Amino acid sequence: MADLRFRSDEPLEQPAVTLDAFLDQTNATAVRLEPDEDARLLIPHLARLALVEVAFPKFRDGRGYSAGRILREAGYTGELRAQGDVLVDQIPLMRRCGFDSFAPESPINEDVVAASLARYDHVYQAAADAAVPVWKLRHGQ
Repeated sequence: MADLRFRSDEPLEQPAVTLDAFLDQTNATAVRLEPDEDARLLIPHLARLALVEVAFPKFRDGRGYSAGRILREAGYTGELRAQGDVLVDQIPLMRRCGFDSFAPESPINEDVVAASLARYDHVYQAAADAAVPVWKLRHGQ
Protein backbone atom coordinates (compact mmCIF):
# COMPACT_ATOMS: atom_id res chain seq x y z
CA MET A 1 0.00 0.00 0.00
CA ALA A 2 3.02 2.26 -0.36
CA ASP A 3 1.44 4.06 -3.31
CA LEU A 4 -1.81 4.80 -1.43
CA ARG A 5 -2.13 7.89 0.73
CA PHE A 6 -4.79 8.52 3.36
CA ARG A 7 -5.16 12.23 4.06
CA SER A 8 -8.04 12.57 6.47
CA ASP A 9 -6.02 14.38 9.15
CA GLU A 10 -3.17 15.94 7.17
CA PRO A 11 -3.38 19.63 6.24
CA LEU A 12 -2.88 20.55 2.61
CA GLU A 13 0.21 22.49 1.60
CA GLN A 14 -2.00 24.54 -0.69
CA PRO A 15 -5.74 24.29 -0.15
CA ALA A 16 -7.74 23.12 -3.13
CA VAL A 17 -9.81 25.89 -4.68
CA THR A 18 -13.15 25.53 -6.43
CA LEU A 19 -13.18 24.82 -10.15
CA ASP A 20 -14.38 28.35 -10.93
CA ALA A 21 -11.64 29.89 -8.79
CA PHE A 22 -9.03 27.62 -10.38
CA LEU A 23 -10.06 28.60 -13.90
CA ASP A 24 -9.85 32.29 -12.94
CA GLN A 25 -6.39 32.03 -11.32
CA THR A 26 -2.99 31.42 -12.81
CA ASN A 27 -1.12 30.35 -9.67
CA ALA A 28 -3.41 27.71 -8.15
CA THR A 29 -2.07 24.15 -8.30
CA ALA A 30 -4.85 22.35 -6.41
CA VAL A 31 -8.52 22.15 -7.36
CA ARG A 32 -11.62 20.50 -5.91
CA LEU A 33 -14.22 19.05 -8.25
CA GLU A 34 -17.80 18.69 -7.11
CA PRO A 35 -19.92 15.86 -8.55
CA ASP A 36 -21.76 18.09 -11.03
CA GLU A 37 -18.60 19.71 -12.46
CA ASP A 38 -16.95 18.65 -15.71
CA ALA A 39 -13.42 17.29 -15.23
CA ARG A 40 -12.70 17.93 -18.93
CA LEU A 41 -12.42 21.64 -18.15
CA LEU A 42 -9.14 20.85 -16.38
CA ILE A 43 -7.50 19.11 -19.34
CA PRO A 44 -5.79 22.25 -20.72
CA HIS A 45 -4.32 22.89 -17.24
CA LEU A 46 -3.03 19.43 -16.28
CA ALA A 47 0.64 20.47 -16.36
CA ARG A 48 0.22 22.98 -13.52
CA LEU A 49 -1.94 20.77 -11.31
CA ALA A 50 -0.38 19.02 -8.31
CA LEU A 51 -3.68 17.90 -6.77
CA VAL A 52 -7.21 17.25 -7.93
CA GLU A 53 -9.57 16.50 -5.08
CA VAL A 54 -12.83 14.89 -6.18
CA ALA A 55 -15.81 15.16 -3.86
CA PHE A 56 -17.83 12.05 -3.03
CA PRO A 57 -20.63 13.53 -0.88
CA LYS A 58 -22.53 10.20 -0.78
CA PHE A 59 -21.16 6.72 -1.39
CA ARG A 60 -23.85 6.06 -3.98
CA ASP A 61 -22.83 9.03 -6.17
CA GLY A 62 -20.45 7.58 -8.73
CA ARG A 63 -19.80 10.63 -10.89
CA GLY A 64 -16.38 11.09 -9.28
CA TYR A 65 -15.20 7.79 -10.77
CA SER A 66 -15.71 9.26 -14.24
CA ALA A 67 -13.85 12.43 -13.29
CA GLY A 68 -10.87 10.39 -12.13
CA ARG A 69 -10.77 8.26 -15.23
CA ILE A 70 -11.14 11.25 -17.56
CA LEU A 71 -8.20 13.01 -15.91
CA ARG A 72 -5.90 9.97 -15.86
CA GLU A 73 -6.68 9.05 -19.45
CA ALA A 74 -5.96 12.66 -20.46
CA GLY A 75 -2.48 12.32 -18.96
CA TYR A 76 -2.83 13.74 -15.45
CA THR A 77 -0.01 12.39 -13.27
CA GLY A 78 -0.45 14.39 -10.05
CA GLU A 79 -2.25 13.40 -6.88
CA LEU A 80 -5.86 12.38 -7.42
CA ARG A 81 -7.74 12.37 -4.13
CA ALA A 82 -11.19 10.96 -3.36
CA GLN A 83 -12.70 12.98 -0.51
CA GLY A 84 -15.91 12.43 1.40
CA ASP A 85 -18.10 9.38 1.87
CA VAL A 86 -15.41 6.92 0.75
CA LEU A 87 -16.00 3.33 1.86
CA VAL A 88 -13.39 0.60 2.00
CA ASP A 89 -15.14 -1.52 -0.64
CA GLN A 90 -15.01 1.39 -3.10
CA ILE A 91 -11.26 1.90 -2.90
CA PRO A 92 -10.28 -0.93 -5.29
CA LEU A 93 -12.64 0.52 -7.90
CA MET A 94 -11.40 4.05 -7.24
CA ARG A 95 -7.83 2.80 -7.70
CA ARG A 96 -8.80 1.38 -11.10
CA CYS A 97 -10.08 4.84 -12.05
CA GLY A 98 -6.77 6.43 -11.07
CA PHE A 99 -7.26 7.61 -7.49
CA ASP A 100 -4.10 7.35 -5.38
CA SER A 101 -5.11 9.40 -2.36
CA PHE A 102 -8.10 9.21 -0.04
CA ALA A 103 -9.60 11.56 2.52
CA PRO A 104 -12.54 9.61 3.94
CA GLU A 105 -14.99 11.24 6.34
CA SER A 106 -14.95 8.12 8.51
CA PRO A 107 -11.85 6.19 9.57
CA ILE A 108 -10.80 3.30 7.35
CA ASN A 109 -8.73 0.37 8.53
CA GLU A 110 -5.72 0.27 6.21
CA ASP A 111 -5.25 -3.48 6.79
CA VAL A 112 -8.76 -4.07 5.45
CA VAL A 113 -7.97 -1.87 2.44
CA ALA A 114 -4.80 -3.87 1.77
CA ALA A 115 -6.76 -7.13 1.95
CA SER A 116 -9.45 -5.84 -0.41
CA LEU A 117 -6.83 -4.67 -2.92
CA ALA A 118 -5.13 -8.09 -2.85
CA ARG A 119 -8.34 -10.14 -3.02
CA TYR A 120 -8.57 -10.60 -6.80
CA ASP A 121 -5.73 -11.41 -9.17
CA HIS A 122 -7.56 -10.39 -12.34
CA VAL A 123 -9.90 -7.69 -13.62
CA TYR A 124 -12.76 -8.03 -16.08
CA GLN A 125 -12.65 -4.76 -17.98
CA ALA A 126 -10.22 -2.06 -19.02
CA ALA A 127 -9.95 1.04 -16.84
CA ALA A 128 -7.56 3.94 -16.28
CA ASP A 129 -4.95 1.62 -14.76
CA ALA A 130 -2.63 -0.74 -16.64
CA ALA A 131 -4.38 -3.96 -15.58
CA VAL A 132 -5.07 -6.31 -18.49
CA PRO A 133 -8.58 -7.79 -18.47
CA VAL A 134 -8.68 -11.53 -17.84
CA TRP A 135 -10.46 -12.25 -21.13
CA LYS A 136 -7.49 -10.78 -23.01
CA LEU A 137 -5.14 -12.97 -21.01
CA ARG A 138 -7.22 -16.07 -21.80
CA HIS A 139 -7.35 -15.37 -25.52
CA GLY A 140 -3.83 -14.01 -25.92
CA GLN A 141 -4.97 -10.67 -27.28
